[in-house]
Amino acid sequence: MYRIFGFLLFFAGILFFPLLLAAAPVSYTLDQIIEQGLKSNLHLQKDVLDLSMAGYSANRLWSEIFPAISASVGASYDSKLISGFEPNKDDGRFNASMGLNFSFNAGIPYARRNIALAYQTKMLNYNDAKNQLEIQLTKDFFRLITEHENISVLKYILNSAQLLFDRNQTAFRNGLINELTLMQSRLGLENARYGLSVAQSIYKNQMDSFLTQIGISYNEEITFEGTVHVEKIELDSFKLISEYLPKRPDIIAKLHEIERLENAAKQINLSTRAPSLSLSAQWRASDFRPFTDTLSGSALINIPIDPLIPGTTRNQSIRAARLAAEKAQIDLQIAKDDAASEIRSLASNLNNFWDSIEIARLSLQAAELSYELTTQGFRGGVADSMKLEDARNDLLNAHQRLLVTELAYFNMILDISAALNINWKELMK
Repeated sequence: MYRIFGFLLFFAGILFFPLLLAAAPVSYTLDQIIEQGLKSNLHLQKDVLDLSMAGYSANRLWSEIFPAISASVGASYDSKLISGFEPNKDDGRFNASMGLNFSFNAGIPYARRNIALAYQTKMLNYNDAKNQLEIQLTKDFFRLITEHENISVLKYILNSAQLLFDRNQTAFRNGLINELTLMQSRLGLENARYGLSVAQSIYKNQMDSFLTQIGISYNEEITFEGTVHVEKIELDSFKLISEYLPKRPDIIAKLHEIERLENAAKQINLSTRAPSLSLSAQWRASDFRPFTDTLSGSALINIPIDPLIPGTTRNQSIRAARLAAEKAQIDLQIAKDDAASEIRSLASNLNNFWDSIEIARLSLQAAELSYELTTQGFRGGVADSMKLEDARNDLLNAHQRLLVTELAYFNMILDISAALNINWKELMK
């Protein structure tokens, strides 16, 4: 008998153990979400392809001076047409040729530098896009955590409203309260149930959209590990600007653009004004009966004249290249001024926003104490259900205000981290 019972338990465990595993929620950390988000982002995948192509070119700078190589093989046949068709096997001809052509000008070194610079710029853009995506994923991650914590608060409010309604139902049946008080508690219960239902629906839609965006397939409940906990940070904007402004990706990109335009100006100037050298060699073979071949070579020095004449097309192109480099210098200064203003504004907002968090925390403490005292008063018959409902709503509003305020403060930290191009954890330390 016991043996049969043991077998039944064993098979029941086999059947229901997968169901228990499926029912358990799957939890993700921030690092796992970021890793998955970076891996599934299509824009980053395109940037990787661009980066690999730029790296391929940067590692093969010798291609700028590699000669042009050509080869050809052909056959021809000659015969009379109008005066009479007289085929002759000696009229067929075969030929083959191979040639090399080298071209040198003084602008080649600057062209090679720009190819290497293009790879550095692509790498910078890729790292910047990756960093910005990590920050956005972090924002979405903690936003969903805040929404989940808000649902927990709403569940607590609903349970409290349910207990009050159940207590009022008992009191009404015993004739201790009137029907109006019972209906007021019923209204508070339905309001709490409605608020929780709306919040859960919004949270589910946002969670589904986020998981689809980062490429996570799911058939079970998914939760995120972590909580939004912020501490006061005092930032010195002048120190931040002097230390981190030169490291901003947009500033470095502007410097790369200036260098690229200066190299391009030098390349155009030297390639159009300085003499260029062309070397070529060609071998030809034909008439294999008997075999004949020739080897020829040439050297050509080209001295341009028109770029030296003001107003010509190539002279204007040289002038335009110089002006483009000067405009890039102005763009760099504009970018520095805008970046410094952005950092000062973000640091000031963060320093001033902490007062809002302290007020929100004090408001929550006051709301919790008020709700506790009102609950005690209601049980003692001193406070009515309306006062208890108002105290509960104040508690809910205080909780939500603190969650929203702390999340806003944390998002400011992320925005400053993005503006400084550093990790937000480093900034919080």
